[in-house]
Amino acid sequence: MTITKAEPATVTSTMPDVRGHGRGRASRRHDAKPTNFFGIAIRMPFWIFTASLAVIFLYPLVWTAVRSVSPLAGTNQTEGWGLGNYITLAGYQDGILQYIGNSLFVSLLTVVLTLVISLFGGYAFARFQFRGKNALFLATIAILMVPYATLLIPLYVLLNLVGLSNSLVGVALVLTMFQLPFSTFMMRIAFESIPKELDEAAMVDGCNAWTVLWKVLVPAVKPGLITVGLFAFLAAWNDFMAPLILINDSAKMTLPLAVSNLRGQVQGVVDYGATEAGVVVLALPCILLFLILQRHYVRGFMSGAFKG
Repeated sequence: MTITKAEPATVTSTMPDVRGHGRGRASRRHDAKPTNFFGIAIRMPFWIFTASLAVIFLYPLVWTAVRSVSPLAGTNQTEGWGLGNYITLAGYQDGILQYIGNSLFVSLLTVVLTLVISLFGGYAFARFQFRGKNALFLATIAILMVPYATLLIPLYVLLNLVGLSNSLVGVALVLTMFQLPFSTFMMRIAFESIPKELDEAAMVDGCNAWTVLWKVLVPAVKPGLITVGLFAFLAAWNDFMAPLILINDSAKMTLPLAVSNLRGQVQGVVDYGATEAGVVVLALPCILLFLILQRHYVRGFMSGAFKG
């Protein structure tokens, strides 16, 4: 009987090579440093450029806000820092609250009319086929090429014929007309960025055209609506030319017109302090509204950018 000696079994270790693993991680960290430095170096010009633009655009506004509360000869705030210029602004003629209310009425009415008309116009141009569709759309966009001031006198005559001259409603109608070409264009892009299969699926489920619009499409184009409304509000709130031509009653003046008249209220001497306070009051609602709606505003502009 032959006895064979067994060979010892080879044991393979399953333990990881900690030293090698550690060296690998250290090597990766060492290799990542040049990459991060290179990325920072690439982004640095962009950061410097955007920071410079921010300083250029923000400096006049910050300077105006500081000067509105700082002492200035010839104003109601001659000694120390305070709100004397704002007190002057608040007590001008019918009062600053009256003019803010007028501007709010004109701006909100303009926003509502612009949103409603551009919503239906954009929906019709994006979803329906009818004779003369492209020609009508081009005629609507062509209004953008007409100088703003050249239309105010004919519009003043037209509003006088219908009894809306020297009226805040008439001012809102005029501002709405100037906002509609851009707003209709934006809403058409927003609707065209939504697949038509979504409409067809809703109609298969029993929805009609109105239900599809209100229940399906309007929530989908919400960023576009916010963008259109924001543009309409900013344009109506800051507009000076239309109230200047269409408004004759001082009690119906909007805030930009009141601030302009405040500049030379005493023998043509400009009250810079009160004027700067008025600029701050004018700019503050626009800044706050833009910051609140910035996310939707960017999404509204991007809607339709990658359509295809």
